[in-house]
This record gives sequence, C-alpha cells and structure tokens, in this order.
Amino acid sequence: MGDEPRWLSDQEMTAWTGFLAASALVERRIDHQLREDAGLSHTQYEILVRLSAAPDGSLRMTELAEALLNSKSGLTYQMTQLEKAGLTERRSCPTDVRGVFAVLTDAGRAKLEQAAPGHVAVVREALIDVLTPEQLAVLADGLGEVARRLRE
Repeated sequence: MGDEPRWLSDQEMTAWTGFLAASALVERRIDHQLREDAGLSHTQYEILVRLSAAPDGSLRMTELAEALLNSKSGLTYQMTQLEKAGLTERRSCPTDVRGVFAVLTDAGRAKLEQAAPGHVAVVREALIDVLTPEQLAVLADGLGEVARRLRE
C-alpha cells in the first residue's frame, strides 16, 4: 500500500506546469536581454554580481559554485569566458595550494554597472511587476522554503 505514488491533483499539476513554464520563459527572457545588451549569459552576470558583493571582490571558486548552484566544471567554463573578456581573473590562495579565488576586475565591475539597469528592468517586466504584492509575498515565501529544504 505504501508504495503507491501520490499522483498530483489538478491544482497541484497546474502549479507544477505553471512553475515549469514560468521559470523557463523568465530565464529565456533574462538570458536573451543580457546577451543582447551586455554580451553576457545569465550565469556570467550572476558571477559578476556575487563577486561584486563579496569583500574585496573575490570568492573561492568552491564558494562561488555553491552560491550559484553550479558545478565546478560549469563554473570553470564560465570563468574562462569572463577571463578572456578581462572581466574576472583567478588567483591562487596564498595559504592553500589547492584553493583558487575568482576575482572581479575593474572592467568586470564596469560591465556589471553597465548591465544592471537593463537586467533589473527585464526582471521587473518578466516577473516582479506582473504579480500583486500579495502574490509576490506568497511566491517569495514558497520558493524560499523549497530552496531551503533542498539545500539541507
């Protein structure tokens, strides 16, 4: 008896398919805007954001991968692209030979400052301004709980 799947109700299926469609469409719209306006992928933009918020503009690569919910190999690829563009660099950790830091360059900070207004405009257009304050509060609470549980 306990092996029977808990199939989704109509309301649950509507929520699930709505989440899938909305997340894919919002991501596509954000990635398109960033590529067109700034020449960055969404992941590359998020790397610049995380580094700009970090003390001294640097984070260990492992910390950055965890913060972005990205694999180390995926992050390495994105960092290589950003380094080629002069927006980031990697430095060895002086106290740990295995440790590598991702570092935001001045050009990376300038690129982020140039890209941020268009990015926030499309985030507002695609998601934030579509929802009422009540819907936004429920979404933030619900998705925050999902993320918290999956990180455990």
